[in-house]
Order: sequence, then C-alpha cells, then structure tokens
Amino acid sequence: MTSSTVAKPDIPAATQGAVFRVDQFVVPNAVLPAFMKQVRRIDALLHEMPGCEQNLVLTRAHDADTTRVLTLVQWQSQTAMVVARDFVQQIYAAEGFAPPAFIQQLGVVADFGVFGVA
Repeated sequence: MTSSTVAKPDIPAATQGAVFRVDQFVVPNAVLPAFMKQVRRIDALLHEMPGCEQNLVLTRAHDADTTRVLTLVQWQSQTAMVVARDFVQQIYAAEGFAPPAFIQQLGVVADFGVFGVA
C-alpha cells in the first residue's frame, strides 16, 4: 500500500482551533541528503491532507558538521492533525518504514512538539 492507494480521510466537522506541529532535527551533514529526501516526501503528503493550512520546512547551519532542520505544519484543528497522523502511520506500516529507527540510524537528534496559539 502506498500513499496513492490509501484513500485520504475526511475531517470531522468539530474543531478546536489551529494547532501547530513543530519538529526540530539536528542532522549530520553527511546524511542530510537522505534525511531531506524523506522530509520532502512527507512534506508533499502532508501538504495535500485535509486540514493542512501551512507546511514549512526550514534549515540553517547548526555547526560545521550538522544542519538544523525545522518542520512546521499548521493544522486546522487537533482533529485534523490526528487524522493526518493516523493516515501517515498507515502508509508507513504498509511500507515497513519506521521513522524512529530511521532517525536513530542516521544519528539525527529530534525534538517534537505540538503548539497552540497563545
């Protein structure tokens, strides 16, 4: 099963307001191309998900050997974010892809968070 064979879910009408998923990574430069390939893949998928209002991937040098990558996705609601997460997890399961193992294998340091508007 791939993203093209999994039907995109509908978002229930109930909403609690915008939420922001912010993931930060410190990536060794030697593995940056492999890491960014996966980030771009998920970025394209999330961009098409119902309830995705904004989707950014930002980078900057961290030090001589690493790059900091930040992803920010603004979701219409907590519900939209959860529906998208479950959809993506189905795709990963079908592909046999395990993000935690991928991150560990590459030596990436990750920090994940969900934020609301203050």
